Amino acid sequence: MWSLFTGLFSSYGTAIKTALLVAFVCGVFFAGWHTRDRDFTVYKLAQQAIVEKQQAENESIKKQQEVVTKGIQDEYDAKLALIRQYYANGVRQSGTSAMPGISATTKLSDAIATYNVLAEQCAITTLQVTEWQKWYEEVKKASEE
Repeated sequence: MWSLFTGLFSSYGTAIKTALLVAFVCGVFFAGWHTRDRDFTVYKLAQQAIVEKQQAENESIKKQQEVVTKGIQDEYDAKLALIRQYYANGVRQSGTSAMPGISATTKLSDAIATYNVLAEQCAITTLQVTEWQKWYEEVKKASEE
């Protein structure tokens, strides 16, 4: 019986040794792969937490900017309405109390109307610039916090 076993082992010994070596190499490979896979999974979860935190910060900043924008927009609209109302009622020109001659009346009234339109446009542009500067400073301050 023993001779049968030794004879069988000697004839299949190389194949068995090769199979054991392949199984060992596969086991080592799997252990290394599993370790790296576990580390990569931990890394992915950490990165996902960082991304979610950054998204929450971005949403917070966006909401702050929307609040600032809304407040400044409302203030701008109110000031713009006041400017338009002021110039729609007509601006009184100082120094025009003397009665002009007949030929100068049309030119003077056209000039006053033109100057009023120009003054209104300048006031609106100035308002836009100052409100934009105010908005920029508020948004910059909100994003730094």
